[in-house]
Amino acid sequence: GSLLPTRIPYLGNVMERRSRKRIREAKERARAELKGEDGWTRCNYSRRFDLSPSLVNDCVRRESAFRLSEAEFIEKYERPAIPVVICETTKVWPAARKWKPEKLCRRFRNQPFKCGEDDDGYSVKVKMKYFVEYVKECEDDSPLYIFDASYGEHPKKKKLLNDYKVPKYFTDDLFKFAGEKRRPPYRWFVMGPARSGTGIHIDPLGTSAWNTLVMGHKRWALFPPHTPKSMVKGCRDDMRPHQDEAVAWFIHIYPNTQMPTWPQEYKPVEILQKAGETVFVPGGWWHVVINLDLTVAVTQNFASVTNFPVVWHKTVRGRPKLSQKWYAALKEKRPDLAAVADSVKLDESCGLPSSSSSSSSSSSSSDSSSSEGSTSDSEAAVTVSSGEGSPRKKKRRKMHQSPDSSNSR
Repeated sequence: GSLLPTRIPYLGNVMERRSRKRIREAKERARAELKGEDGWTRCNYSRRFDLSPSLVNDCVRRESAFRLSEAEFIEKYERPAIPVVICETTKVWPAARKWKPEKLCRRFRNQPFKCGEDDDGYSVKVKMKYFVEYVKECEDDSPLYIFDASYGEHPKKKKLLNDYKVPKYFTDDLFKFAGEKRRPPYRWFVMGPARSGTGIHIDPLGTSAWNTLVMGHKRWALFPPHTPKSMVKGCRDDMRPHQDEAVAWFIHIYPNTQMPTWPQEYKPVEILQKAGETVFVPGGWWHVVINLDLTVAVTQNFASVTNFPVVWHKTVRGRPKLSQKWYAALKEKRPDLAAVADSVKLDESCGLPSSSSSSSSSSSSSDSSSSEGSTSDSEAAVTVSSGEGSPRKKKRRKMHQSPDSSNSR
């Protein structure tokens, strides 16, 4: 007993040194362009960007999960493609008590979670015990961000699946008919400190998304599908080296959206998302997300009966091999949807813009995505994005090398 106080500081120092080393290695791989000791703090965003929730001009509609029916959700929000926040979705989730940093550290201490990709497209992973240490006093401009899509297939991390239940409004999961190994990545465990986030993007293949926050606060800005890309992307040069990061977007681009000259038809829907709330992002909507403090969330992209015609149109055009396998499965298991697929006019516009792409992003480490014209197995580059994740282009590695490199989030 008397030895315990003298041993703890020593073990703590060893752990801190090891943690700093592992985090430094992850940073060097995830964003090699941020060179030098101060590369990750050079812009001083920890001082320049105000994280106060009171600054968020929250203007989104909110509904209670206990009062909004599935049919009402479809008619009021999904079919007209209107963003909404659904409250009280985590009240019966074990995640509400289990997804605290200290508990996650105990449960998954030595398990590696993806927090980025290197310049060759390989996953950059860090053990949970090191990441929890990293987020405690992080002052990085745009910090590392766990965005892990492979947890559901991992022998130990798949326990996370038992901690939550897909909200009743999003149980349609039509890509499941394509098969787990063939389908695009679609679900992510997400964890990150203040200023981490996902840059401005549109989700791929016309999919919609839901994002449920278990801990912390997220700030969102969403723009209608017809908003010109040049307006929401803005000038990138003055944002370097963080031109694809959420924090740089909120500092440099967001003020433009509040000017009197910004067209009303392109006004953003702003959200301050709190723990227990689920954000619904309709397909085709531009969105950018930044964490205001330490957050833990789960997010998923989905194809439903409602958005199937658009998703099918974009999948046939962008992922022809996948669409063929998917169609064959639908013909057998959902002939009603195969008939809908037959009726889609592929030579006409589907009415939604193509999924976005950008050059790089460290803060959104979602596992893969495809731009509208890519194929499933052999593209030289892949655009990465997910339900919350921002897009990034990486050289593709061979598919057999890692299970979390498949196309399209």
